[in-house]
Parts: sequence; C-alpha cells; structure tokens
Amino acid sequence: MLERIHLSIIREVDRRGSLTAAADVLHLTQSALSHTVRKLEQQLGTPVWTREGRSLRLTQAGEYLLDLAERVLPQLEHAERLMREFAGGERGMLRIGMECHPCYQWLLKVVAPYLAAWPEVDVDVKQKFQFGGMKALFAYEIDLLVTPDPVFKPGLRFVPVFDFEQVLVVGSSHRLAAKDRAEPADLSDEVLITYPVDIERLDIYNQFLLPAGCAPRERKTIETTDIMLQMVASGRGVAALPRWLVDEYAGRMPVTALRLGAGVFKQIFLGTREADAGTGYLEAFVEIARQA
Repeated sequence: MLERIHLSIIREVDRRGSLTAAADVLHLTQSALSHTVRKLEQQLGTPVWTREGRSLRLTQAGEYLLDLAERVLPQLEHAERLMREFAGGERGMLRIGMECHPCYQWLLKVVAPYLAAWPEVDVDVKQKFQFGGMKALFAYEIDLLVTPDPVFKPGLRFVPVFDFEQVLVVGSSHRLAAKDRAEPADLSDEVLITYPVDIERLDIYNQFLLPAGCAPRERKTIETTDIMLQMVASGRGVAALPRWLVDEYAGRMPVTALRLGAGVFKQIFLGTREADAGTGYLEAFVEIARQA
C-alpha cells in the first residue's frame, strides 16, 4: 500500500509548503500528485492533510508518515548513492559533521593529506550539525562526526584520535596573565566569551566553575575563533580553548594560556556507524586523523 513516492510527496509538500512546488521538485504534474495522494488516502481510509484556507495541515496520520519519510528516505538515498558510486568504482563524498568549534583548524590538517591520498573522494563539512551531530549520523545525513562528547549508543562507533587540555586564554596585559593557573573564583568578575553552546555542554562550566559554585560576571557568545581571540586580546573578556589552538595564535596575538585549576583534559573522537565498518574511505580518514 505505502510506496516511496507517497513518502516523497509528503516530505516535499512539508518542505516546499504547497502541492505545486512539491510537484515541480518531484517532476510531476500537480494533477498527478493530487491523484496519487487521493488514491493513498482512499487506501488508508483516512486523510493525510486537511485544508485551512489555502494552506495544508497534516493530520495525525500525515504527521506519522512525515516522520517515517524523514527517517526512511535519507537511508534509501544514502544506499542509492553508495550503489552508484560502487558501480562507478568510486566513493564520491565524505560528509563530516562538527560538534567541536575549535577543531576546524585541526580538521584542515587532516583533510589535506586525505584528499591527496584519496583523489576520488570529496569532503564536505556540515557546520549546521554543530552540537546536534548524533541525530545527523543516525539519519545518514553525515558519514562521520567530530566530537569531544561521544554518546555511546548501539549502532555507533567512536574512536579517540587525540587528547588535549582546555585552558583559560587571557590577554597578555590581563591581571591573570602572570599566573600559571586560574582558580574558579578568579573568573567571578570576568566576562567569559564562549561559543554559542548550551552551558551544560561547556567544559569550563561542567568541570571547573559549577563544581566550585562559581560563575563569571557575564557570558558573551561568539561563533568564530578568530573574533573570539581578538576580543580576548583587546581585553574584552577571557575564553576557554584547547591549549594547542591557543599556542598557534599566541605567536601572532597578545594572548596567553593558563591552566584551569588542576587541569581540564579532553579527547576528540570520530564517530561512525557500525554498519559502515570496514569501508575504506572512512577507515583511511580515521587513520590519518590519528596520525595528525
């Protein structure tokens, strides 16, 4: 009764907002699309949409089918893409999701030798999956996830690729710059600059401030590492970043790193689906990442 075209229609109408736009994307006439939906509703014995003026609103049955479409269609599309690439003797695209803002610079050092070793494979970095990559990995929207916070679930595999220390970075003229380490109370009168991430996912809160019952005077969020460090260098606040990243910038910016208390240590993991284990292009990327 249910066919792939039914799920495709429901997904595209939801995405495009109208039957006409969905018909164009699916290369159907609007009358053919409407006929297909009416026939499906007759077979199901329940409507998929109800009309509200010129708008369509999914019924409860329609909402269920949309959820099914969002889960099933990406897997079918992923399988078809693999088959085409296998048939052509290549694996065309490695899609990487990022759950680590400052890891982008590290990733560039991995991508360069990988592209040289695998000329038939392209790489795409999905920044929109920052801090939501687990869902994207399960939904086959990415092939590999870079994360410092793996969630070990059946069907997924996480491989540690490098260790790092999270440090406090301050301007060279900052009152804390002469110290070797910072204590939680040192930040009570500071502006803490972070990436736009929920507090519960920030290590400086989880492993440093909150256990001591401390908090900064103010928190500001900035998306880009370069601007964040420019703000720190100009005395607008302090930030917590990996030591290796601060060391790279310290040579060209007036910033310095302090240990956070006894030290905040982390690992970066690469996550893949267990079903993709043994896939050459993926295993090669993980190995190059571990060497880098």
